[in-house]
Amino acid sequence: MKGSMTNVRHLVVLAVAVGTTSCMAGWRQRSSFSADAAVPDSFVVAFETSRGRFDVMARTQWSPAGVDRFYQLVNVHYYDDARFFRVVKDFVAQFGLPADPSRNKAWRIRRLADEPVRHGNLRGTLSYARGGPGTRTVQLFINLKDNARLDTTNTFGFPAFAEVVSGMSVVDSLYQGYGDSAPRAPAQSAQAPRAPLALRC
Repeated sequence: MKGSMTNVRHLVVLAVAVGTTSCMAGWRQRSSFSADAAVPDSFVVAFETSRGRFDVMARTQWSPAGVDRFYQLVNVHYYDDARFFRVVKDFVAQFGLPADPSRNKAWRIRRLADEPVRHGNLRGTLSYARGGPGTRTVQLFINLKDNARLDTTNTFGFPAFAEVVSGMSVVDSLYQGYGDSAPRAPAQSAQAPRAPLALRC
């Protein structure tokens, strides 16, 4: 069956850190792949965090452009050392700002074309954050509950492209003290709770 677990590509991406302490595992890749390779119909990415691990399955049929971008970003380790900077109880957990600001600068101008919502923003699904038509780039959010209103927000909605297939309890445990907005600039010290902290074993 196309896209079944037996045909799913398995990738592993470096931790997205949460909280303010603990070590992260290094980036590991279960199977080799090239940035020029065709994007699989579905593939699994494992996020190892300071709260534990959660696995995400991307599904091309839900959002071809979104999955293609996600595959590229994982391939170039874009989310290495990224942090959850916005966690809103019973709504979403958002991440996608890399520790190195220059990496974000290189990608933020590469906007994705809009796509229709083919799969709703159900609990555990991932979508790209955006501020209007044609503004999806790299920031992602995980729905912490069914958010049907995000399917039609501002008439264009937020197309889900992946879902958490294991470890949703880890996502639910994310620290909720980061507030409801993105940091305006990379933090320079560990005093700011939204700061990307250099946590390494």
